[in-house]
Amino acid sequence: MADADLEEIRRARMAQLRQQQGGSKSGGGGGGGGGEGPSDEQKQQAASEARASMLSQILEPAAADRLGRIRLVKASRAEDVENRLIMLARSGQLRQKVNEEQLKDILGAVSDQQKEQETVKVQRRKGGWDDDDLDDLLNEDI
Repeated sequence: MADADLEEIRRARMAQLRQQQGGSKSGGGGGGGGGEGPSDEQKQQAASEARASMLSQILEPAAADRLGRIRLVKASRAEDVENRLIMLARSGQLRQKVNEEQLKDILGAVSDQQKEQETVKVQRRKGGWDDDDLDDLLNEDI
């Protein structure tokens, strides 16, 4: 069933790409007409629509709702999870729709991966101030 869904997504994407390249193929080859191609904004909108369509076919409604709430809080994390889901779907590793529990597992994996990348190392300098130095300063003023 997932293979049929993916095939539908591929067909829709191919039709979308053909439409973006110029729906009417009567033009021939071309040097004229600089502004006739789709703008960057239109390409971005089409890509986001294709992405949303694919995610709606991958996710169960409860999981899609959770991902939407995550997007409100931290958009970068939601995008990372979406990228991972799309990658899994394209590679054929998803056999059924992702439920909320599976989404939580993927969120945990993404979170662990980001924790490894975001480690902060604090190095304290030796030879700085200590308690004796403060006492020395206070006694000199008296």
